[in-house]
Amino acid sequence: MLKITSPIKEGDTVSVKLVTGEECIARIQKIHDDSYVLHKPLSLLQSPQGMVLGAFMMTGDPDADITMPKTSILCFTQTQKDMASKYTEATTGIKI
Repeated sequence: MLKITSPIKEGDTVSVKLVTGEECIARIQKIHDDSYVLHKPLSLLQSPQGMVLGAFMMTGDPDADITMPKTSILCFTQTQKDMASKYTEATTGIKI
């Protein structure tokens, strides 16, 4: 199996595009060979006030880590600094 190294590492806040077209922002908790463990993933949603962060899973524990198979991810990248700050504020209450 081909191994590709990535500049993304555990602890990074990333924007993830799923094969379903959804986009979410999460912190990478753990990287496995076949999956990523995402800490408190939030969906990017459009509202009348602009883009907002909302629950990734409506009925799931909002504090739970989610194991995402690598086959479910189309691509991911480092999150823009302003959105990463909003993610940190939404998940920790710390205002940056």
